[in-house]
Amino acid sequence: MARGHFKRLPVVDAEDCPVGIVSRSDLLKVHLRTDEDLAHQVRFELLAVLKPEHASAVDVRAEEGRITLSGTLPDASLLPVMERLVRAAPGVVDADVRLVAPD
Repeated sequence: MARGHFKRLPVVDAEDCPVGIVSRSDLLKVHLRTDEDLAHQVRFELLAVLKPEHASAVDVRAEEGRITLSGTLPDASLLPVMERLVRAAPGVVDADVRLVAPD
């Protein structure tokens, strides 16, 4: 968009029918989130995957868009899920997952 000096682009579906418009500000807005907002979003997402008592055992910290998770999980199979969950949160630029779980 920047190279072509476009401020907006049409969004089309699989049949090339217009379904909306996206602007540069729409794309950049997600990266303007505060660290507090990012940490809150990740905590909210954790509750969708973990029981509240397990989610409370996970510490979520954000610094310049980088999320660090530390603490314990009830099951080792949840480790890759947690990393995908964090990396998928809009505005997260990196993730450091330092969670431990029983073998």
